[in-house]
Amino acid sequence: MRAVCWYGKGDVRVTTVPDPQILDSGDAIIRVRLTAICGSDLHLYGGFIPSMKAGDVLGHEFLGEVVEVGSEVRELVVGDRVVVPFAIACGRCVSCRRSLWSLCENSNPGNEMLRTLYGTPGAGLFGYSHLYGGFAGGQAEYVRVPFADVGPMKLPPEVSDEEALFLSDILPTGYMAAENAQVQPGDVVAVWGAGPVGLFAMQSALLLGASRVIAIDNVPRRLQLARERLDAETIDFMEEDVHDRLMDLTAGRGPDACIDAVGLEAHGAGSLGARYDRAKQMAWMATDRLSALRQAITACRPGGTVSIPGVYGGYLDKVPMGAAFAKGLTFKMGQTHVHRYMRPLLDRVMAGQIDPTFVISHRLTLEDAPDAYATFRDKQDSCTKVVMRP
Repeated sequence: MRAVCWYGKGDVRVTTVPDPQILDSGDAIIRVRLTAICGSDLHLYGGFIPSMKAGDVLGHEFLGEVVEVGSEVRELVVGDRVVVPFAIACGRCVSCRRSLWSLCENSNPGNEMLRTLYGTPGAGLFGYSHLYGGFAGGQAEYVRVPFADVGPMKLPPEVSDEEALFLSDILPTGYMAAENAQVQPGDVVAVWGAGPVGLFAMQSALLLGASRVIAIDNVPRRLQLARERLDAETIDFMEEDVHDRLMDLTAGRGPDACIDAVGLEAHGAGSLGARYDRAKQMAWMATDRLSALRQAITACRPGGTVSIPGVYGGYLDKVPMGAAFAKGLTFKMGQTHVHRYMRPLLDRVMAGQIDPTFVISHRLTLEDAPDAYATFRDKQDSCTKVVMRP
């Protein structure tokens, strides 16, 4: 089959690889109908996530049609159209029984590198390095899906592939970010990063009762989408001081909740902290850049919440923990428990409350992936989200 494979920093190629096989009686093989490039994939593309191997198949946002099932699969049959959550969960362990699906104890149990880095390993992830199990991803013609009775969700015919695709990751991620922000009716919510996850976090905050959302970014098309589709107030961090502007917009109080949808590749605006982060990262003395997180902590109102859906990978330097302590902030974060949100969000899509397709800017084929990765990374051609058909 054809698949998008990683060969090094900035080097992805579409190559021919062996077809996936049933390896366990609970597996299913999915013929991919639609897949996407996620902002998290850019962390792999940029070389920020260790343990990648040349030839690894990328991609964790995909949906498709069941073409083969293992002998113990009971919930799926050949021909079912399904969307698959990016985290792989067994459904039986303590974490899964508590609906903490991305913390599954059985889909990536023997990962000693992750145990050393984080204390315990998390769930396996599709197409996301050998830290997370080394599972082949869904930017391919076919993909093997373990625990097939637990993860994939069957789709009704009235929902299109494009409407359902983002239930695999970024729509639940945005919603969980807003839920973690503990949004109350009337709240003002500021979101760093107006990419797809940030946009869905804003939309979700409004669904949960926020009276205003404020988008912080420097990409004109992203800020335009936030204004036009979500009626957000916007801040271009290259044009004005984010903290001062947020204070102006909230009468000096600060937002009730701050959502960092940027994560480890924050660019900053030439501030001393941003330059410090970049210098340390370039010298391999740090893994993450955190100017967005610093701004979120210092801007959030006393007693507010900082929600972090943006991915961080290692140890963070110069975190203003004194400000967080003095203001009594609550932090909530983590990989998304996609399984928990797929059905409720599908219901919202079917009810017309959410149209996830508005973030799509580029509809391409799998063979276009190498150029598409560069276009998405560099925000060329007003690129906000790339979807690809095999």
